[in-house]
Amino acid sequence: MGMLKQSLILCGALLGCLIASAPLAAQSPAVHQLRVNGDHFELDGKPFQIISGAIHSARVPRAYWRDRLRKAKAMGLNTIETYVFWNVYEREPGKFDFSGQNDIAEFIREAQQEGLYVILRPGPYVCAEWEFGGYPAWLLRDPTMEVRTSNPAFMAAASRWLHRLGQELAPLQSANGGPIIAVQVENEYGSFGSDHNYMEQIRHLLLDSGFNKAMLYTADGADELPNGSLPELPAVINFGSGDAKEEFAKLAKLRPNSPRMCGEYWDGWFDHWGGKHHVTDPAAEAKELQWMLEQGYSVNLYMFHGGTSFGWMNGANIDGGKYEPDVTSYDYDVPISESGELRPKYFLFRDVIRKLTGASLPDPPAPITAQSLPAINFAGAASIWDALPKPIASAKILSMEDVGQSYGYILYRTNIAHAQSGELRIDELRSYGQVYLDGKLTGTLDRRLGQSSLPIKVEHDNARLDILVENTGRVNFGRQFPNERAGITHQVTLDGVPLANWQIYPLPMQGVSALAYNSASCTGACFYRATLHVNNPTDTFVDTRALGKGQVFINGRPLGRFWNIGPQGTLYLPAPWLKRGNNEIVVFDLDGKANQTVPLIDHAILDANGR
Repeated sequence: MGMLKQSLILCGALLGCLIASAPLAAQSPAVHQLRVNGDHFELDGKPFQIISGAIHSARVPRAYWRDRLRKAKAMGLNTIETYVFWNVYEREPGKFDFSGQNDIAEFIREAQQEGLYVILRPGPYVCAEWEFGGYPAWLLRDPTMEVRTSNPAFMAAASRWLHRLGQELAPLQSANGGPIIAVQVENEYGSFGSDHNYMEQIRHLLLDSGFNKAMLYTADGADELPNGSLPELPAVINFGSGDAKEEFAKLAKLRPNSPRMCGEYWDGWFDHWGGKHHVTDPAAEAKELQWMLEQGYSVNLYMFHGGTSFGWMNGANIDGGKYEPDVTSYDYDVPISESGELRPKYFLFRDVIRKLTGASLPDPPAPITAQSLPAINFAGAASIWDALPKPIASAKILSMEDVGQSYGYILYRTNIAHAQSGELRIDELRSYGQVYLDGKLTGTLDRRLGQSSLPIKVEHDNARLDILVENTGRVNFGRQFPNERAGITHQVTLDGVPLANWQIYPLPMQGVSALAYNSASCTGACFYRATLHVNNPTDTFVDTRALGKGQVFINGRPLGRFWNIGPQGTLYLPAPWLKRGNNEIVVFDLDGKANQTVPLIDHAILDANGR
């Protein structure tokens, strides 16, 4: 595994005790054990303060994993925390993929090679502003399914998943010579429920799956800790900047003889479509980080590097009943930007850690610079109406899950027998719909805005009604999210009368390269294709501000969503996903315009509404 060094750290000045440094083994992998001793952790019998940061391998191109890990080490972190997104690895029931970008075991091995320990958070629920909280959408094909409960169907699926994950990652636990020192049981369950029997089942599933050679623990907000914790396991607390003193005081009351750790210190925040871009105060957070470390408390920065929710993988929140889908970027305003740039926050945190630990830190890796590339001029286009698959006939409305679909778009078509005017109502639209009569756009409905109906005028008998629906991202947090089927999930009525006899077209957008593109202009819901010639691939950003709403694909890979309501105005295009020579760029835009030009620029625009 190469020379792996890990400097243990000084306890905070207020504790006044020294933690000795100890190198990791040079030749054969060293065996380590993290345990609890009163209010602190011990590693191999010596006091150990965890200074960790979160990175999600699925949000970072594999070619950049080591760059980000080296930047973590250079900032002074001794541990990396990472979620595992179930829906990435088991896209269909029983079909697992841990290859290429999905090789999470390699990510963890690289962390060890860079001298970092690992905290693993395998769920099965993870939240993380990730689509459906990391659950595979196919779970919802079973109408009896109750995720995040002791429901037998759910537990059977979760058991299969965790056992398969254990085959990949259990050998990498610290007692086996790997870097995984701790494994979280579920995730912030106290914010969802208080079924301790369910939590015990998840704990035993993890043990049965081989995760029995690292410390198990739970994590919740301090106020929710009694609901989500297990008495036999250590519990850590999650909170945002400015709350450290108050939240740790709560933890001391709830668990007086338990280790003091912030499992998620929110040193930034995520963005919603149509909302503002969030930024936080680096100096204030550095000061608070210093206070926590001075007390001898352990901390995990959430995030250290956020990365990107590529493709269809953004989640959504429900806030006061309002649906709030997340943008593609998971930049989070944290020490390392979406594209790997070191921010002032990085150096402030680095100075705090170096001062308090006395460690001699390596220099960060050389920057990976982004560049502008020639603008994209689209040579071919295809209307979605010319690219429809064979439909599914159904007397009633079917959701995406009902037809075996997880992501993308779905089209519902029926005929209205008689000319009439009235209110068209869509019961439980998930999440954004365009309504067409005889091929002409009549209006849009947006779950974000609480819209579910619009007046329509049917001017002749046997008119064709089309409803094109986008899954804008399933909710990932809260008590409502278990019901997050996509598409139209109940019924469509016209003046209170249910419409029936539907032709349903699943549009998962998995074969955009094979469409019949031509040079004719196309407006409305269209695909646009261009060839981008690159001599030397480099990171760049697709400037989407002139586009409407849709998805960009690079060489057939879904890059991410765009939407002209902001705040995000660019999509990060990493160099490893480009190739020398010709690259295919496809844009699907619900509000497409002919003869568009899309710039490729050298910087991110995360606040298109603000600047």
